[in-house]
Amino acid sequence: MLRTLLPLFFLLLPLAEIACFILVGRRIGLLPTLSLVILSAVVGIGLMRIQGFGVLTRLRRSGQDGHAPGKELLDAAMILIAGILLLIPGFISDIVGLALFLPPVRTFLWNRLMRNVVVVNVGGMRPGREQPQTEPQRTIDLDENDFHRGDRP
Repeated sequence: MLRTLLPLFFLLLPLAEIACFILVGRRIGLLPTLSLVILSAVVGIGLMRIQGFGVLTRLRRSGQDGHAPGKELLDAAMILIAGILLLIPGFISDIVGLALFLPPVRTFLWNRLMRNVVVVNVGGMRPGREQPQTEPQRTIDLDENDFHRGDRP
């Protein structure tokens, strides 16, 4: 199903963007429409820079505290996607991009995503904690004649 919806989405999105350009252009005129497109790209670059530095700070702090930086990484990815959407000319992509810059929207998406994700800690310890005692690993060294697959005479 996703295989049919994804190409359809990429076909219909540009058509919807063109329709929005026509509607907005008829309502406010050509130059104001083009100005809005350029303004959205400039605002996107500025927001991506400001919020990107904030996410990097939270990411570094999370690493120093020994926490898994999952939410911060998703925030960084969503801010990057939001900036790209604001750089793409079009009003629909601008609305989605501006929505992704809002922290409540990113938190909502994080909560929706975490419903389907299981996080497993594979032996990682927080800094400052004592490492667990483990048994020494045993290595079994086999010669070529000692190992075989399946039924071999």
